[in-house]
Amino acid sequence: MIRVLLADDQSLVRAGFKALLDAQPDIDVAGEAADGEEALRKVRELRPDVVLMDIRMPFLDGLAATRRITDDADLGDVKVVMLTTFELDAYVFEAIRSGASGFLVKDTEPDELLRAVRAVVQGDALLSPGVTRRLISEFAARSKEPAAADCLAGLTEREREVMALVGIGLSNDEIARRLVVSPLTAKTHVSRTMVKLGARDRAQLVVLAYESGLVRPGWLG
Repeated sequence: MIRVLLADDQSLVRAGFKALLDAQPDIDVAGEAADGEEALRKVRELRPDVVLMDIRMPFLDGLAATRRITDDADLGDVKVVMLTTFELDAYVFEAIRSGASGFLVKDTEPDELLRAVRAVVQGDALLSPGVTRRLISEFAARSKEPAAADCLAGLTEREREVMALVGIGLSNDEIARRLVVSPLTAKTHVSRTMVKLGARDRAQLVVLAYESGLVRPGWLG
């Protein structure tokens, strides 16, 4: 059973998500929070598998709450998915850098929300759809200049290649087709790269790809 915490200051949004999630046989809404401070308390109390976290909340915003969760070693198994409004929020890339495993727009289709919850529990990041790639590019363009690529020194050439493809938003299946290998081989390369770099999940691998200069904004393959 996947246990989810809903953190959003709008009760109607929480109610809608709760009705959808609780109707699934493999998902349980373990709790709700109306602000970032309450979300942090509930995460420590309930230890959910996934937090659906609104970016804009009173007392403590979603970005700050996410950083506190991902910086806490005791909460290492908790995955955070940020909820955002596409036109208004300029914090999506910063959310990923803060440790979120991905993000969704609030008007996402129900099936996509369910897929997202299940995907992050399996260690995947919500970075594949074309609209997400455009967002990554846009916000990466506003991020700091690439640092020295010392962190990549321990990677093989194939692992760097795979990391770059992850960085432009390709899924394991898409990487497999691009490199003409099996999906299992692609997944293995991604996993080994994450282990070598100490990346929490696939989303952090994307951040490292940009910050190391391995991928630059606009390289959408």
